[in-house]
Amino acid sequence: MNVALSQALYGLGFRWSDDEPARFAVSPATAAARLDQAFRQTEAHLVHLCPLDLGDDVPELCFGPNAIRNFTAEELDDLLDPDGLSQKRPGWRFDSQRFSRFAWLVVEETVVLPGKSGGRVLPGLIADLRQDFGRIEPHKRHFPAPVEAALFALLTAPWEDVTSYSDLDWRPFRVPWVHTLSDDLFARRSTPPDADTLSWEPDFYEDEDGAMVEIERPTRLPLTDAAIPQIAYLDDAAWTELLEARRSPLFHRPIDHFAIRAFASDGIDEFLAHVTVIEAALGQPIDHDPRKRPKINGQRSQGATARVAWRLAALLDDASAGERYLALFKERSDFLHGQAMQDIPSQVRLDARRLARGCVCALIGAATSPSPPENQDAFLNELLQRGSSQASG
Repeated sequence: MNVALSQALYGLGFRWSDDEPARFAVSPATAAARLDQAFRQTEAHLVHLCPLDLGDDVPELCFGPNAIRNFTAEELDDLLDPDGLSQKRPGWRFDSQRFSRFAWLVVEETVVLPGKSGGRVLPGLIADLRQDFGRIEPHKRHFPAPVEAALFALLTAPWEDVTSYSDLDWRPFRVPWVHTLSDDLFARRSTPPDADTLSWEPDFYEDEDGAMVEIERPTRLPLTDAAIPQIAYLDDAAWTELLEARRSPLFHRPIDHFAIRAFASDGIDEFLAHVTVIEAALGQPIDHDPRKRPKINGQRSQGATARVAWRLAALLDDASAGERYLALFKERSDFLHGQAMQDIPSQVRLDARRLARGCVCALIGAATSPSPPENQDAFLNELLQRGSSQASG
């Protein structure tokens, strides 16, 4: 309680040092009202701020509780209250001018607060100390859950088709960190990372005397003119549709986990995650059991990889998609089994991203169709039969 109250009073501007006058403090009446409200508060409103590093002129979007938008320096100052933060951390400065040169993904959520105020400032106080702190969480999140949900929605867009240098990187931006704001007076306030954590490059201009002056500008991954029409679909209706799809049995797999991992990873880890998106979506444990898996053309000899390829071909109504998946899976297997490998070409990485995104989008379409599948296994079995028939035909 004392820790929580101290944190709240500090947030209200009060100090306990003779050489630090409480000139930032609110009036006692205002402080009392704010504290009373905080003690009664049962929910907190969180705002997750995600800088879109390397982002070009990313179109502004609003979908559900999420938005891609730009801030002026003044808006960032109002939002983060750097004066208040700097009082607690002398020497820290927030460069709102530099940060205002980037677009931001803003994700809002409402969370239920712990019953005890101490747990709101120090969550560790209410942790179960009997738990296994060294355990491995198989699908641990890279970002807060609402941020991952927003990124998953953004990843359904065909970015690989609208980035100017897709052979270098298909992503329109990177998210190096997330800074979370809370309206809970007892919540511990942290400072955002420095603007130098984002990507900058040298730039030059000629001053009025004709001299060249060196400055810096944000590094960009340029988008083509087709970017805006290609992602304009992402609005409130699309967000509602995605939420409906994710409640479907077709998404009772860690599909979003591997899609986010592909976005957040580089190199071979990114490639493996793309391939695993498809396997997570369309594979079945029974595929690996020769005695129990469903027969295809009267026999069970076809292996798990071929079955996923057939399902993908049927899902996308494209026989070549299954063939491309088999080629990608061979690259994946060569790496995991230590086979001699050549460098993986950028086009192969793009194929993996394109197939994974196509698989996710097709599943969303199936899950939100007028007659959505009610059983995942039945849906996958139907895809298997249809895909194998296309292959044999």
